[in-house]
Amino acid sequence: MLAKYGYTCEEVERVGFSNIYKYINQNANDGMDQVLAKTVNGLSDYIREVQPDLLIVHGDRVEALAGATVGALNNVLTAHIEGGEVSGTIDELIRHAVTKMSHIHFVANQAAQRRLIQLGEHEKVIHVIGSPDVDVMNSSSLPTLDEVRRHYQIGFSEYAVLAFHPVTTEVSKLREQVRTMIDALERSGRNYVVIYPNNDLGAEIILEEYKRIESNPRFKIFPSMRFEYFLSLLKHADFMIGNSSAGVREAPHFGVPAVNLGSRQHNRVMSSLVVNAALTPDGIEVAINNAVALPREAESLFGDGDSARHFLEILSDESFWRHSKQKHFIDLH
Repeated sequence: MLAKYGYTCEEVERVGFSNIYKYINQNANDGMDQVLAKTVNGLSDYIREVQPDLLIVHGDRVEALAGATVGALNNVLTAHIEGGEVSGTIDELIRHAVTKMSHIHFVANQAAQRRLIQLGEHEKVIHVIGSPDVDVMNSSSLPTLDEVRRHYQIGFSEYAVLAFHPVTTEVSKLREQVRTMIDALERSGRNYVVIYPNNDLGAEIILEEYKRIESNPRFKIFPSMRFEYFLSLLKHADFMIGNSSAGVREAPHFGVPAVNLGSRQHNRVMSSLVVNAALTPDGIEVAINNAVALPREAESLFGDGDSARHFLEILSDESFWRHSKQKHFIDLH
């Protein structure tokens, strides 16, 4: 809902959905705790008004935690998509908290399923369906690269994609990290399509440092990008760099190498196409050279691209709607 981050709610409207409820849950200066509180407040009123049979939340953002909290405390059946993943920042804490507040789970793979069982969830409420992102990535209707370049006025045909988010536990080091990264990318002499960071604590620091490259013709910066367009752009990139989950999930699925910087994706499932690098000038330079030398062989660890069908089949089973809303911790034996 924030214009500063591209007012991405328009992307939902452009798809043609009519049942959309807009609620401004934050301003640009809010902390993550304030976003959580405001989202709980607004969603709680909405849930009480519409009385839904099922609430579905996705991923590891504070909005998902708000959704699961509201569902659990209002006795509404709540399902969580893509629980059980691990990463190296506050997102992991949020994701596992969402798991514990949710009644039913739709996970991407068996590794995620095992983690939920370890968290005390009953195996019968965990459904392995793959990642919904893979469905979109496998779609035959993705826009062409020429369409993407024309739509976003991207002048170069050879490029890498940069997406770098703040690590909330490393904010004191963030400005130095971003400066080091930008220095290394400028020295590389390559072209970069840059996507804004998320709005976690520290995002303003990244945006301030990006001002250095606003006038550099080798960098094209966007607050946001429609997901399908982003996927086509990524599919044809020389490599991806930063610390976004797209580098360890979407990029390898397309056979695109990725340079993973720093600790944000710590412990995440890693493809052989991912090159981990420290946030140092030499580390970044070496990692880029190693990444572009890798063979571009597609790898997917998050399903077969058929998660929508699996999801609908499960929802179509009458027994799904009889799931108990009373949870019990299941001890490991």
